[in-house]
Amino acid sequence: MSRCLIIGVLLLIHGHAFYAQDSTNTRRIGVLPVPSFGYSPETTTYVGAVALFTIKPKEAGATRTSNVKLKFTYTWRKQIIAESNWNYFFNHERWFTKGQLVYSKYPDLYYGIGPQTPDSNELSFNSNRVVLEGHLYRKIRNKLFVGGWIQHIQYDNVNYNETEKYFPELSSKKISGGGLALLKENRNSLLSASEGHYALLSLGYNLSKNNYMESLVDLRAYKTWRKRFTMAGRFVNYVSPGSLPFFAYPFLGGDHFVRGYYYGRYRNNGLSTIQGEFRFPIVWRIGLACFGGWSVNYSGANQFIASNFKYNVGGGLRILMDKSERTNLRLDYAVGQNGNKGFYVAFGESF
Repeated sequence: MSRCLIIGVLLLIHGHAFYAQDSTNTRRIGVLPVPSFGYSPETTTYVGAVALFTIKPKEAGATRTSNVKLKFTYTWRKQIIAESNWNYFFNHERWFTKGQLVYSKYPDLYYGIGPQTPDSNELSFNSNRVVLEGHLYRKIRNKLFVGGWIQHIQYDNVNYNETEKYFPELSSKKISGGGLALLKENRNSLLSASEGHYALLSLGYNLSKNNYMESLVDLRAYKTWRKRFTMAGRFVNYVSPGSLPFFAYPFLGGDHFVRGYYYGRYRNNGLSTIQGEFRFPIVWRIGLACFGGWSVNYSGANQFIASNFKYNVGGGLRILMDKSERTNLRLDYAVGQNGNKGFYVAFGESF
């Protein structure tokens, strides 16, 4: 494990970006193709390859840098994950699009629905997954966008061998839906922001066996002092009422939603979380970060009780990979309640 990380970091630091201009002579495209090594509680040790494309405008300031990531991963749990995600600004940021395409063949763990599901519920299951998601926004004023999104999520071949445990909701299902959104996006970087704000208000409707609505509020703020010390904060409230496919419930856990918990460890009709992170450089390209927060899964107002809230705390290393874009390789370790913990390796910040 540690040898894989050391080798991966050295390859990344000494990797070279290749730049080309597009046919309109207004963009420079940087490509960083590298092997990837890492660890997360959902996958254990993994190996693979990732290509990070940064698309830089010719005239700085008029349009922010866009990015596209292609990644293939094989894990020690025999999981296969192929994914692509993008964040792209058109000229002068008149339009903005983001989204993801993911296919995975995934042995996973499931604990049921609710804020207090016990570890004894743990059930190992298999599934094949397809996730398609796309957003398109039109600028209506400075850094303010309005638009919509569509998604399709499908879990096939869901099966498990445990005979003493049974979850009726754990079966092959799919959803298709879309919605409208208002986006305020004035961060100075999409991968490693140090100044600015992000505010997303989204309302959508999904078609499934039981159709349902969803609403999302995602607020983020960043402030840097003396060009060195950065404070970042995030608040999320995600609600999907009704009886949903098991994978559609708002959940905490994973790299982007509450580090320190297994991805999907707790899930319910609602999720509220507040997270804070402090980042600062140490020497050369090395920096440190410390973070933490409080979160709660709920299905009604009566579940906002102290025992349902979950804390997470952690810290990690930051290795500056791209000076011009301030993009970091991130290595984080986080702990949560009830013995939950996680170690994460990724490009860019968690939020």
